[in-house]
Amino acid sequence: MGEPAVTRWAEEKPPTREALVDALRREGLNPGWWSNGPGDRYAPHSHGYHKVVYCASGSITFRSASGAEFELAPGDRLDVPRGATHAAVVGDRGVTCLEGRRGEP
Repeated sequence: MGEPAVTRWAEEKPPTREALVDALRREGLNPGWWSNGPGDRYAPHSHGYHKVVYCASGSITFRSASGAEFELAPGDRLDVPRGATHAAVVGDRGVTCLEGRRGEP
């Protein structure tokens, strides 16, 4: 099992919601939106699938089992391998993310 990895958004302007949906669909993934309020937390957990998350607005910081932190801003992508334990804390303005799942049972 690998470590989560971030791909930073390289453009000056953040992507549109439609661009994020298109990005996941091009990978053959079924996109789904989720949002959380400021300061919301996810306790350490793992999934039986590879999780792909794009931050659309706000911010969220993921922490891996090794203690590495990955803060996502609009346009940033996080890949979490199947079985990788991770936790998260939502930033001060809340967050909206788009998620796709690869290899879901």
